[in-house]
Order: sequence, then structure tokens, then C-alpha cells
Amino acid sequence: MGNMMLAAMFMLYLGPRIASPKAWSASSETTLRQAAEAHHIIIGTAAASRLLEEPEYSAILASEFSQLQAENEMKFGAIHPRPDTDPEPYDFKGGDALVAFAQTHNMVVRGHTLVWHNNLPGWLKNGGFTRRQQARILRRHIHRVMMHYASQVYAWDVVNEAFNDNGSMRSTIWYDKPGIGAGQGTKYIEQVFRWAHDADPNAKLFYNDYDAEEINQKSDAIYEMAKDFKKRGVPLDGIGFQTHISLNFDDPRKLASYAKNLERFSKLGLELHMTELDIRLSDSRDESLAAQAKLYGKITTICVEQPPCKVLQTWGFTDRHSWIPQFYKGMGWALLWDSDYRKKPAYEAMRSALEK
Repeated sequence: MGNMMLAAMFMLYLGPRIASPKAWSASSETTLRQAAEAHHIIIGTAAASRLLEEPEYSAILASEFSQLQAENEMKFGAIHPRPDTDPEPYDFKGGDALVAFAQTHNMVVRGHTLVWHNNLPGWLKNGGFTRRQQARILRRHIHRVMMHYASQVYAWDVVNEAFNDNGSMRSTIWYDKPGIGAGQGTKYIEQVFRWAHDADPNAKLFYNDYDAEEINQKSDAIYEMAKDFKKRGVPLDGIGFQTHISLNFDDPRKLASYAKNLERFSKLGLELHMTELDIRLSDSRDESLAAQAKLYGKITTICVEQPPCKVLQTWGFTDRHSWIPQFYKGMGWALLWDSDYRKKPAYEAMRSALEK
């Protein structure tokens, strides 16, 4: 990232706080945003533009977080819903609304995501394109989206979830159905990162994945790719560890493995982001919420104790708007505020860990 842009980002990040609406202004407690500053950590969350109309939602987002990331509105299907032959193939409305909110409230914006096997429009999935045609489509997409948000989005999840749990490459439209013609293995990922760097040389570029927090077959494969990329000068700036977990993760071996995993990636000279943190529960009993809070504190501490961990981001912040109940039957209560926008023990645990 260029020095001028980096300086501007830090001024934005450390700039004056937005005055909260009256309902939230009575509290003199330290916010997550303020607590994270001491460790030079950006505290973020995934957001949706349609929810900005909820006063409680927008007030918390503006006061507690220094970064936002579009939950869905910058994914391929949402931002590029029509083919390039259409007069208006792109829809930047939702993403632009989030960027405008962030700029108004002295927040930085992280982009998600340029290349993923999900959230693809029908015209692309069913278009019968050749590898060469598909490569042109993807390259144009990356260039158009990144240029649109140049100087507004400081980092991108360039490629998301490209590996299977056993470390093999996931079979996707970009890899082998039909693929983009860049060869086997991680060659297509390398090509995408080079395209992204060409589109916006100032943006930080990340690979992002789930269930790669511990040292396992998937994280080993990501590590070997990252090591190779750094050795050969492929423009990879960091790794995003999604951290969608349950209380089962509160195991000394798992937590130690996460810390060691972050350490080995940091030794490659990579920036580390916890990008999609949530801790799902099977019930909302007091003891469950207390256990969740304890684990939120431990995960936060892992980031605090690893200097290259620059971003701690939750996937949403209120149980009112969480993806968990839809995808994990019988589970929920995964975030820092409950469905009535009341702070949960998890909030206090995260703030306490950041204040140490």
C-alpha cells in the first residue's frame, strides 16, 4: 500500500468519533473501537445496507466499529447481476451505501469477495462459456469492481474458500468447471491475485477461508500456497481466518493450535485478519452465554498477542440479523448483541480482552 494512502487510512481510522444518537450517548464506557486502538487493531463487522435504516443498528455500527465489510453486497452475484452485454451489468448501490456510511463515520472498508464459488449469477453459471471467455469475464469483473472502489476499499478477500478440508482444491466454476485456463493447483489463484494487483496496486490482497484456524490439512495447504507465493513475489498480503466456531473450540489444544498457526503465517511476513468471527450456541441459557463470552475473550486475546493480527471482525453483531439459524438448525445466539440490541456477556469479554 502506498505511503500516502496508508497515512490517510490511519488518519481515518484514528479520527474523531461520530456522535452517537441520543439513545446511545448516555454511556461513558469504552467502546470496542476505542479499546482496540491501543493494540493497533481494527475492530470490524459485516454489514448490510438495508439495515442502516434501523436506528439501533446504525448507531452501534457507527460507534463500536472502526471497519465494516459488506456481508453480501460486493459478492459477484450481487454486484454483477447482469452479463457484460447488458447496458448496466453492475449494481454498486448497496456497496456504495456502505462505503458512504463508513466514510461518514470515520470507518475503513474491507472488500468481500472477488472470487468465490457461491453467489454467482445465473448468466455466468449457465452461460456455457469457454475457459478463455470465462477468464476474460473474471478479469474484467475484478478490474471493474476494484477500480470502482479504489482508495475507498483498503483490502479485499480476493479468493474465498478455494480448498477442501483435506487440502485439495475445491472443484468450482473457477478451478475446473471449466476453470479460467490458468493451469492446475493454485495457478488460477495466483493469476487472480496478479489481476487484482494490476487493478488496484494500493489495495491489500487476502486469501480467506473457514476451518483453517487450527493446524490441519486445509491450513497446511493454504500455508504452502502462501509460502510459495511469497517466495515468487505473487502479490499476497495476508490471510483471512473466518473463525466461525462453536463452544467445542474452547479446548486448550484447539486454541494453542490456532495461536501456533497464526504464528507460522506471520513468519512469512503476512498480515493476519480474523474476518468472520461468531460463536454459535444451541441455547441461550446463562451458562451458555457465559461460556460463549469466555471463548470470545480467548479468541480476542489470541489476536492481541499476535502483532500481525491487524483485524478482528465479527460476522454481523446482533442476533437479530445472523446467518447462523438459517444454516445451523437449532443453533443461534452467536453474536455480541442479542436480538433486542442488548449487549451480551460476549461483548464485555471481548472489550475486556482488548483493554488488557
